[in-house]
Amino acid sequence: MDNRAEVREFLATRRARLTPEQAGLPQYGGSRRVPGLRRAEVALLAGVSPDYYVRLERGNLSGVSDSVLEAIARALQLDEAECAHLRDLARAANTTPRVRRRPARHQVRPAVQQLLDSMTDAPTFVRNGRLDILAVNPLGEALYSTAFAGPDRPVNLARYCFLDPSAEDFYPNWDDAANTTVALLRTEAGRDPYDKALTDLVGELATRSETFRTLWAAHNVRLHHTGVKQFHHPVVGPLSLGFEAMPLPADPGLTMTAYHAEPGSPAQEALRLLASWAATTSTETRDKAQRR
Repeated sequence: MDNRAEVREFLATRRARLTPEQAGLPQYGGSRRVPGLRRAEVALLAGVSPDYYVRLERGNLSGVSDSVLEAIARALQLDEAECAHLRDLARAANTTPRVRRRPARHQVRPAVQQLLDSMTDAPTFVRNGRLDILAVNPLGEALYSTAFAGPDRPVNLARYCFLDPSAEDFYPNWDDAANTTVALLRTEAGRDPYDKALTDLVGELATRSETFRTLWAAHNVRLHHTGVKQFHHPVVGPLSLGFEAMPLPADPGLTMTAYHAEPGSPAQEALRLLASWAATTSTETRDKAQRR
């Protein structure tokens, strides 16, 4: 198993979106048979031979140097996330399955769960690169209550986004949520093409969702460290929450995502209501269990 197809399609899609005008190349008469730049033009911009660039775009990144990767990234005008993805693809191409990186933990350390539980005012969860929620605090579970309503565990945010009808109500900007979800999975696939669970997940989503198939074929990647997300919760209504996504250094492959509301904002009041609802729901569930 190798990542040649992934490399080939990523480089080809980046080349196809860049016009000669955007690259600062002179224009000549006549029609162009390919969208975007020609391979020879990318080679010229990167300062490598056309034959060498053709070899790279055919998916062969074996032995490629960092300086060549940087030159290709400049030529294709890759953003930060795309540069990181290209480096990941090169790293994977030069790594055998026997020495590939260790898979992400499937269990969260007790200390991390204790930290989550102490964050009573911020919905927070820990996920892996496949977007499985591996640990969550009560307010986080309340925020994602529609995702946790199903029987499958761990809850997977990609399955929820594309396969659960309630997701289109939960995410008012569903198109953006879908694009982000696919970009995160594509980024993870570049880091570790040997993750069978991720490959199986992508195959399942591609089989069951035409939208996912279309977005996956675009080969877009994204860094997702901070920003603002919009939600429409079935109990408390609209929520506009900032988020911080923080890798856990002691647990490679795991990311903690915490949401926060602006002080004095409607979202802060909605989080208070959500916390009250979560506490009530938890008490009712516990009481029912005790009566059984």
